[in-house]
Amino acid sequence: ESLTLNNHVPEDARIADVGSGAGLPVIPFMIARPNVEATLIESSQKKSVFLREALKTLGLSSRSTILAKPFELCPTPEANFVTSRALDSFITKLPIIVAWAPAPCTLLLFGGDNLCKPLDALLLQFDKFLLPGSDNRFLFKVKKG
Repeated sequence: ESLTLNNHVPEDARIADVGSGAGLPVIPFMIARPNVEATLIESSQKKSVFLREALKTLGLSSRSTILAKPFELCPTPEANFVTSRALDSFITKLPIIVAWAPAPCTLLLFGGDNLCKPLDALLLQFDKFLLPGSDNRFLFKVKKG
C-alpha cells in the first residue's frame, strides 16, 4: 500500500506525513525512493522514539525530520506533498489538515469511500485510486492551491 505513492510522487519530493505512527506509508516509500525527504509528524512520544530508531537503523535519518507533537501545533511544513494514512479522528481533522497544508501542494490521503463527502464539502477536487488488493480502500489525490 505504501509503495502506491510511487505512481503519484515525482523525484526529489519533500513529504510531510501526518500521524506517522509505525512509519507507514513514508518509511517504505523513502526506502524505495532514495531522493525523497520527509518530515514525520507524530504526537505520541512512544511512537516518535520508534520512528527515530527505525529511521536511524535504516540509514534514513539524514533525509528525515521527526516532529513529536500534534500536527496542529507544528508550523506548516516545507513540503510539496502531505500524506496521512491512519490519523485518529481523520474525518474530523480533515478540514484542519487541508487548511494547515502548504499551498501549493498535493495531499495523498489513504482511506475509504467515507472520505468523499468531507472532501466534497470542502469543495476540493480529487482523484480516487483503488489500492492494490483492496475492494474498499483508496488513495485520494487532492490538489491544494
